[in-house]
Amino acid sequence: MKFAVKILAVMIAIVLLPHYTMAESDTEEKELTDEEKQEMRMALYQKAEAISQIPWYYYAAIDQYERNIHDEYASESGIISITFPKNLWNGKTNPSENDQQHKAFIDLFNGIGADGNGDNIADRTDDEDIIQTMADWFSRRGHSKQDIKIAIWDFYNRELSVQTIMNTAKVYKSFKTLNLEEHAFPLPKGYNYSYRNTWGDPRGFGGRRIHEGTDIFANYGVPVRSTSYGVVEMKGWNRYGGWRIGIRDTHNIYHYYAHLNGYEDNIKVGQVVKPGDVIGYVGASGYGPKGTSGKFPPHLHYGMYKDTGETEHSFDPYPYLRRAEANE
Repeated sequence: MKFAVKILAVMIAIVLLPHYTMAESDTEEKELTDEEKQEMRMALYQKAEAISQIPWYYYAAIDQYERNIHDEYASESGIISITFPKNLWNGKTNPSENDQQHKAFIDLFNGIGADGNGDNIADRTDDEDIIQTMADWFSRRGHSKQDIKIAIWDFYNRELSVQTIMNTAKVYKSFKTLNLEEHAFPLPKGYNYSYRNTWGDPRGFGGRRIHEGTDIFANYGVPVRSTSYGVVEMKGWNRYGGWRIGIRDTHNIYHYYAHLNGYEDNIKVGQVVKPGDVIGYVGASGYGPKGTSGKFPPHLHYGMYKDTGETEHSFDPYPYLRRAEANE
């Protein structure tokens, strides 16, 4: 009985609340450039930082992560990609699945949807409401780096998602920009090399398996470069890949560089890299215990693995390499 009275009171309050709607434009909306979209995103991230005292690059990293795991976003504008599940936004017991609901009604059902633009509506498709909701999500858990990691874990319940977002935030913090779309071919100009599409070819060492990458043949000691912005996630010996390095970029892609002869001085796990940074040198290591080398001609094995938010899978890097080579 008390709950029914409470609902009635909220419904009456909702009727009395002002409801603002956006007037439809008589003219066709102008297509935004990538630069304009980045400026609008940065403004929203900085607004969230001002509200929550959580640095902007964490919002940028979550937004970028979501941009790479969803085919469609809740945002009506497409500027922000963070997409809250409806039952989390509206509240699990909320009888309505509408994306736009009065904040008081959502609060009644313990939904987390927030009003970021002052219209009393928590709109799951509105960029300001979305970023306000994420700011509230962070603020409720604290402001330390560990608190932020916990907030990300609570949202995704997946270790790789936490690691990827934290690393992407580190990249944004280092370069202080969202414009990180430059890429590089893994070997520099001026060296002889050759490669063809070898992804999916059969391999026998360690059991029957497919080749998850492209082999770029070159001489011992040719520099190997990072192809993207990212963070060194893995370094060391692998019995298949020998001396190898793994770098996670800002598009949820893990870049795998294997059969190295050695590493660039001071390269380490957790290090931020940019396209063209030397990370190691071509070799012929692998196919055995630590230190094994010379079982095949020297070459770089280059692999790419996409994280979908649920699983991680190999995909053919050959087209990516061809584009990067053409743009050198």
